[in-house]
Amino acid sequence: MGLDGASLTSLAVLGDDLRRRMFQFARRARRPVTREEVADSLGISRKLAAFHLDKLVAAGLLHTHYESAAGIHKVGRRPKVYELVTEAIAVSIPERRHEILAGFLAEAVTTAADGESAREAALRVAREHGTALGAADRARMRPGRLGAERGLSLAAERLDAFGFEPERTAPTVLRLCNCPFHPLAAKAPELVCAVNQAFLAGYLRGLGSDRTRAVQAPRPGSCCVELRGDDAAGPPPEDDDAGGR
Repeated sequence: MGLDGASLTSLAVLGDDLRRRMFQFARRARRPVTREEVADSLGISRKLAAFHLDKLVAAGLLHTHYESAAGIHKVGRRPKVYELVTEAIAVSIPERRHEILAGFLAEAVTTAADGESAREAALRVAREHGTALGAADRARMRPGRLGAERGLSLAAERLDAFGFEPERTAPTVLRLCNCPFHPLAAKAPELVCAVNQAFLAGYLRGLGSDRTRAVQAPRPGSCCVELRGDDAAGPPPEDDDAGGR
């Protein structure tokens, strides 16, 4: 299906790196933001931030109104805030990492052992790669013994780079707001979500974050897995570590 004129205009506007970063800031905030917040986050002047934010408004990606941002009420005129247009989510080209999933599946096909199903092989490969990545991060950061909160903080740094858009919704809950494997996950959720869970569970194990778990928590428009620690994790599911082997 081709893109319409409005979508092409939006994508052209997002071709500018600064505007794309502003848009991502507004998208991840999931609330109205001020030009001051955007300017501070990117280290630019408020005037420059306002100029580019208005370009995003003109392209139909953001809309504006006046209110106190983040629930802060001040005397005087309320500031101008910028908020994501609902339809813009589809145009925002959130980060996808299909090559990672393809790599897992290709390796699973070529390394499957006798008696090992294709699904089991895919989960094994994903878990092994996650464990290796976590171990590499642990060796680099040398974090020592990890409690649940610290473990989730370190995991958030890595998963943000992978496009998961982690959001700390509680001290021991890390919600992943973007699925890097979408739309493939929507076509084969049982397999892709299990592979994703195995990868993230392996990462936590390699990182040495043994007080956290990757659990299935599907939500529309978000990743099917979230990371939980301690009491927030609840009873361990049977497939927590192996994704349903």
